[in-house]
Amino acid sequence: MNSKLKRSVSAAAASVLAAVSMTAAVPAATVNAADTSFPYTIEGEDMEGAELWEKIYENELPGYSGKGFAYLTGGELSFTVTVPEDGMYTVSARAAQILNEEGRFQTMAVNGSEFSKTIPYTKEWKDFEFGVVRLNKGENTISFLNKYGYMAIDSVTVKVAEPHDYSKATDVCVDPKATAETQALMKYLKSVYGKHVIAGQQEIYGGGHKNNYEWENEYIQDLTGKLPAIRALDFMNYNPLYGWDDNTTERAIAWVKEKNGIISASWHINVPIDFEGYELGDEVDWQKCTYKNYQASNSTFNTANVLKEGTKERAYFDEAMKMLAEQLKRLQDENVPIIFRPLHEAQGNDGLYGDGTAWFWWGDRGPEVYKGLWKLLYTTLTEKYELHNIIWEFNSYDYETSPLWYPGDEYVDIVAYDKYNVEYNRGDGKTSGPNLLAIPAKFDYLFNLTNGKKMVSMSENDTIPAVDNMIVEDAYWLYVCPWYDGGEDGGTAFLSEKYQDLDEFKKFYQSDLAITLDELPEDLYKGGSATPAPATTAPATKPAETKPAVTTATAVSSTTAPADGDIRYGDANLDKDVTLADALLILQYVANSKKYPIEPQGIINADCFNSGDGVTAKDALSIQRLDAKVISSLPEKA
Repeated sequence: MNSKLKRSVSAAAASVLAAVSMTAAVPAATVNAADTSFPYTIEGEDMEGAELWEKIYENELPGYSGKGFAYLTGGELSFTVTVPEDGMYTVSARAAQILNEEGRFQTMAVNGSEFSKTIPYTKEWKDFEFGVVRLNKGENTISFLNKYGYMAIDSVTVKVAEPHDYSKATDVCVDPKATAETQALMKYLKSVYGKHVIAGQQEIYGGGHKNNYEWENEYIQDLTGKLPAIRALDFMNYNPLYGWDDNTTERAIAWVKEKNGIISASWHINVPIDFEGYELGDEVDWQKCTYKNYQASNSTFNTANVLKEGTKERAYFDEAMKMLAEQLKRLQDENVPIIFRPLHEAQGNDGLYGDGTAWFWWGDRGPEVYKGLWKLLYTTLTEKYELHNIIWEFNSYDYETSPLWYPGDEYVDIVAYDKYNVEYNRGDGKTSGPNLLAIPAKFDYLFNLTNGKKMVSMSENDTIPAVDNMIVEDAYWLYVCPWYDGGEDGGTAFLSEKYQDLDEFKKFYQSDLAITLDELPEDLYKGGSATPAPATTAPATKPAETKPAVTTATAVSSTTAPADGDIRYGDANLDKDVTLADALLILQYVANSKKYPIEPQGIINADCFNSGDGVTAKDALSIQRLDAKVISSLPEKA
């Protein structure tokens, strides 16, 4: 089934699931599991822990619904909602905030996982979305926490989230002169986006892990029997200060030419800490250099001056771009395209006002200077140095101010997010260990940042999200890419059990969701399709656990079917094919079996999840999983 039809069926399925849910609000703060339809709205004053307010002291807030509103000042305000199956929902509050003119941070919790948002100063009731959240089958508790508080809540609405329309993303490079290989890679990325997640891995720069640049890949291959499709590099060592050739470029060329892989790269470009005392052309010990912001490193480098011709900062940056261009030109001469992620994480710490709180120097003077740097780099590399082998990847966050940092659609091919939520901002209710969330709210934010026009990747991460989470939460990151080993935790760091659930890691690499090196098309750089190619990599250190071959929808059958062949698992509509149309029919049947009947044989066929327990929405999910190639045959067991 084509992706457009797949999305339309998914949207219809979401509507049916909503209809299967509940109908009437019942006593204080609980939605009954009877038949209430979404969107569901609860008045603020009806939430658990709420008191009825009609004004905030002397401040009138006219236009509220119901009897009044709730005011978040003391304990938490909460309500319970029951849903029939796991799924994605949006939660929004009709709210006002009259305490802080600069805005006030507010936190919502869903089953213990927290979502935060800055609510601006407003005397008028306005709707504020707190994000796309996952609700689990059964009861779910949604709470507004009094961490900062003083938010007036007129009502809260829960509605079924619209599935992402991945087809909106462009497959055309922003560089109109992109090389044939670069454009072919861009088209391939788009062909798998929303269907698969490409496996990537960052290598350590400088000297590799114990002088072995292949350590991470060898570790992954030994664990999973597979190699990542994307090798992520860093061009930081090619710089005007202490630059040395660590053969990054050679490894990039070999990964593409010899392995048929994909490369991406960042650029931790350094500046001298004592820039005032620095003379252009001087060698500087790496310990006296920095890529941190001026405040954190005591650097005298003024980022804003890079945009001014004739300054020493501009002259330095020109030399840095020249050295970078030399390496990218070597790639271009070998017909090697690159996903390039320069000037990354600029908004770290939300350094909006240029106050030095940003993580890196390129973000320490705020968004306007940063966008100027991005455009200067883009123009210099594409026009002055005539480099057209670059897919431009922009790092973003999901702050209220993030749109101010976006360089513009004409300068960006891919929008990326760097996920680190093991130590901080976990959101899963745990305090340690791997964090398997697919962070769908952040994916949704980045998707909406460009109205879906740009593919969204996870360019760095600690834990790779669980396969099931990425599917159920509709967060199909273009690729994932754990950071390098770093020599911690016995040498494994971000590949260690502190950060990775090794069973889930292995499950991802061996799932049909993931695309690994052996599954890239052989003609990848000649416009190859998304169909995985035969394995071409060296044998694994230990035998690989090979994925089962994916059967087509028409060939799906059960290995446990009777000899007479009467059961064709999944074929609910008896058209001798298993498609998402069957999934939709099952969902309609579950919602209203009288209106949407299924033939007796279709009932038998439809019972394809835990066969024997009757027809449920989980049977439809199994068919969707089959269509997405997450599983290879039916029936599916729990």
